[in-house]
Amino acid sequence: MTRADHPAGLDRVAEAARLLEANAPSPDPDPILVNLQGDEPFASVAGLDHLVRLFEHPDVKMATLAAPFPRHESPDDPNRVKVVIDGEGRALYFSRSRIPFGGGEAGASPILLHIGIYAYRRSTLLELAGIPPSLLERSERLEQLRALWNGIPIHVAVGDYDSLGIDTPEDLERARKRWAEGGIDR
Repeated sequence: MTRADHPAGLDRVAEAARLLEANAPSPDPDPILVNLQGDEPFASVAGLDHLVRLFEHPDVKMATLAAPFPRHESPDDPNRVKVVIDGEGRALYFSRSRIPFGGGEAGASPILLHIGIYAYRRSTLLELAGIPPSLLERSERLEQLRALWNGIPIHVAVGDYDSLGIDTPEDLERARKRWAEGGIDR
């Protein structure tokens, strides 16, 4: 268990990374750490593989997952975080609001659903944990904005990786139904 006073999940993961390193040092001087939280029980194996493969490029410091926005969900739901990426697959912004404006309409950029699974180089995670939450992070209540605010790029693995995150009681009911139907593995 980690301390209860952490402002965000990345701070809890950083504490765990420090404890792991103290108890069992990694042979890799800057290992890749994946933050897969309990609210993502249907995480896609293919998505996790794609996420980790992004780190084959030495310039990748942090990465996350995204998927095309599911047709059965509303992009106006603030519990479904959206992400806009640039032409190189890096996050430009994350929001609880619908982004980009006009997204999903014919000829417009698609709306991407952010899937709250992260991977970091250990050094990047510890750097982020040493920085206080940013204005945007506090405003949107999204920890990944701390990285963008401080100039740390986030690479985004996009694919059919909808994992049904559980953020509300309604999500829990949908998850129970999906579990009863055999889960998901894409």
